[in-house]
Amino acid sequence: MSQDPSFYFPAPREQKFCSQCGTLNTNRLLEGDNRKRDVCEHCGAVHYQNPRLVVGTLPVWGDKVLLCLRAIEPRANTWTLPAGFMELSESMSQGAARETQEEAGANIVLGKLYTVIDIPQVDQVHVYFLAEALGPELDPGPETLEARWFGFDEIPWDNLAFRSVSTTLKHYIHDRSHEHFEMHHYSLAINR
Repeated sequence: MSQDPSFYFPAPREQKFCSQCGTLNTNRLLEGDNRKRDVCEHCGAVHYQNPRLVVGTLPVWGDKVLLCLRAIEPRANTWTLPAGFMELSESMSQGAARETQEEAGANIVLGKLYTVIDIPQVDQVHVYFLAEALGPELDPGPETLEARWFGFDEIPWDNLAFRSVSTTLKHYIHDRSHEHFEMHHYSLAINR
């Protein structure tokens, strides 16, 4: 039986049962470790939970940048750079290129690593590469309502999906005005 796509959601980070033997896990501090982990007392499996990596690109065509209007949650109907979760068995650059193709259908030449953004409150790191488009043609996939090239004065700042997108775009506009593109690493942590 096939469910409506809105039925599905990311599983919680807490792992109640062991993925190796199915036994109920306990959450405890192991000797020699510095934080609690989900542990199977039956088979000994330790279920490490680590940050998830979001990889994407900042594609440029002349004096325009590519943005995608999200068709999916979170933040449906807002604009974003083409990006998504890195898959197992792929490099960051492979994931960024794949996400750009899947979300925008843009043919690109991947450039250098541009922004690395720690977002600890959601257990994620967002990584964007610069990319040069080989042409203006776009063919967005099912996760994108529309893909479009924007001039700097046309960017829909009030309708961007994520802070990592807006800060990456601001860095790009600043760096382009100085004709010097350096790598930026920063945190968008919420101060509590």
